[in-house]
Amino acid sequence: MPEPRIVSLDGSTVPAGLVDAALSYERALADDDVESLDAFFVAGPVAVRTDADGVLTGHDAIARFRRLRGGAPARDLVRIDVVVLSPDAAVTVATTSASGRSAALTQVWRRTPGGWKIAVAHVGAPAAALDERIWRVAGAPLVPPAASGALDGMTVAVKDVFAVAGQRLGGGVPAHLGEREPETENAVAVQQLLDRGASVRGVAVTDEFAYSLTGVNPHHPATPNRLHRGHLPGGSSSGPAAAVALGEATVGLATDTAGSIRVPASYQGLWGLRTTHGAVDSRGMLPLAPSFDTAGWLARDGETLLAVTGSVLGASRTTVGSALVTLDDLGLSEPVATAFGAVLDRIGTVRRVAYPLDELAAAFRTVQAAEAWRSHGAWIRAHPGTLSADVAARFAAASRVTADDEATARAALDEHARRLRETIGDDTLVLPSTPTKPPPLDIAPAALDAVRAATTRLTSVAGALRAPAVGAPLLGPHGVEGGLCLVGRPGDDVPLVARMLDLATDLTTDQGE
Repeated sequence: MPEPRIVSLDGSTVPAGLVDAALSYERALADDDVESLDAFFVAGPVAVRTDADGVLTGHDAIARFRRLRGGAPARDLVRIDVVVLSPDAAVTVATTSASGRSAALTQVWRRTPGGWKIAVAHVGAPAAALDERIWRVAGAPLVPPAASGALDGMTVAVKDVFAVAGQRLGGGVPAHLGEREPETENAVAVQQLLDRGASVRGVAVTDEFAYSLTGVNPHHPATPNRLHRGHLPGGSSSGPAAAVALGEATVGLATDTAGSIRVPASYQGLWGLRTTHGAVDSRGMLPLAPSFDTAGWLARDGETLLAVTGSVLGASRTTVGSALVTLDDLGLSEPVATAFGAVLDRIGTVRRVAYPLDELAAAFRTVQAAEAWRSHGAWIRAHPGTLSADVAARFAAASRVTADDEATARAALDEHARRLRETIGDDTLVLPSTPTKPPPLDIAPAALDAVRAATTRLTSVAGALRAPAVGAPLLGPHGVEGGLCLVGRPGDDVPLVARMLDLATDLTTDQGE
């Protein structure tokens, strides 16, 4: 490593050992020596690391992040500026260079009995020309507005399952992308936003053929979860959700078949709407399971989501039921169970009913699988080995669903929809969006399968009913614990979002008191 220039900005004598510690840290970083890097941070919950993706607090969280990221990019250390705060505390700013671009690492060091340790670190770096964790292609804008309207100034992250004129549609599968010709016109859902004043910021990444709820796609770098670093971002609309969460887009245009809007919204602290089935025209949208596929939107706040929903779907003459109903035996993990229970307590009167969700979810998954194989099975058979093991296994299972299996499941699902709608009546169903907080990126496959099954047990309810479902952050004593979801009647999209906005406001006010 070339010797950097050391500068004491105030002329003070640099405390003994500090520069050696800073240089040793840089060497450990270059070698990806995670054990040495761990040892440089102060122990316990007081260590803090920040970067453009958010904040990590506590030694364990920082160490876990470092093990999962797979090393830091190679760089040259140019200089270290030092501000001495006291004999036992100092700030260093390490200026580095990589590929002709400069970056800065700011650290607060404390002298401890074990030597100099980092208490706070901020990693500052210039934004990449294209963040491939989020975008497949992007511009400034990629597509300008078609007219002025209610959505003037909003930017949109379009999930890579919608046609964007001049771009190829990839569906999260590079081999599929490579065979496509550029689209000649926009999907209806894209054009609706452009016609109302929004611009398209870019095409955002998705899970392969949108047949996953994790947000993991091995064909591009891991999509970040700003709210829960080192945890799954949620899928399949991971790219649009991350773009919105990181402030790179105002709105995410996404799809929801079995939770692909509601899950990433829950995992990343966003608002999201699965629209009534058929409310948004599906022309120009890559199908997965057409009986359940819907388009919808993600936003950082309820006001934005309501503005988009009202603008696209128009004013509604309906009102949602003021009474709320929930289901027993939701299979919730902590801390979601406690946070959801506290919300129900603050609401007051919430009717509780029993319903066999396992049976409904099993029928839903069978029909979804049969339709997914019809949508993509021929292409997958012609391109063996192109999908990741997880998604390939899901499609392989789908290929084994017989016509009789599908017919039986479809009849059962229709009956469940009838019975459940009768049970709910005119009330509005309230559920957690997901039964767990986002799992860690390194969750074991068997544990992830259990999370997926528990999640679709909740998310399939709206799909079975072909109903709108809006998710908002579920707040607990320690911040966002997941998502709170309202499921309405078909056609209630706009008033349902308005109802959730009112409910969220009331709950926040009650919590403040």
